[in-house]
Amino acid sequence: MAEEFDLEKVSHEYYDVLKEIGNIGAGNATTALSQMLNTKVDMKVPQVRMMEFKEVGTTMGGEDMIVAGIYLVVEGDITGSIMFMQRKESAKNMVNKLMMGMASEGDDFSEMELSALKEIGNIITGAYLNSLSTLTGLTIYPSVPEVCIDMAGSLLSVPAAEFGAIGDGLLLIQTDFTDDDSMSGYFILVPDEDSYGKILHSLGF
Repeated sequence: MAEEFDLEKVSHEYYDVLKEIGNIGAGNATTALSQMLNTKVDMKVPQVRMMEFKEVGTTMGGEDMIVAGIYLVVEGDITGSIMFMQRKESAKNMVNKLMMGMASEGDDFSEMELSALKEIGNIITGAYLNSLSTLTGLTIYPSVPEVCIDMAGSLLSVPAAEFGAIGDGLLLIQTDFTDDDSMSGYFILVPDEDSYGKILHSLGF
């Protein structure tokens, strides 16, 4: 296993593999989402970037942007956390699709809508984790998801505090799911320091 893995020195080849994981995960998520919503869902080519926590809020439109976040802890051969975040209006669109247009009016989410959002997040994050597990051969277990509606900066402070030992770095995958409404989302993978090395090693680096 690679020792003293430095996120700042990730090779282009390794970065390309991470992008491929993002592409496959997004494809799997699109298929799962299409089946879940019972409608054709298209996907734009995901944008995959390595960045610091402090940059993510800006990428999503500002740290005070209100977003829906689904957060899971990852266990097994690697540990860390994953989060799927959507701007509030995108999350509302997706929930309304799942509930066949029966979502409540206004910006707030009912308990039923939060439950639906949690299930959507569970399906999408599961698709990404399955692609990571398949490509690496690693066993990965996600925890029960937690859902929260808050400012982007507040939500990101959770994984930043727990898994900030690698220079505040993370892998951000932005995916735009579309049918007649935009349902863009941001998938954030935050392995702990040792797990980056395990992923690297399992991919033959």
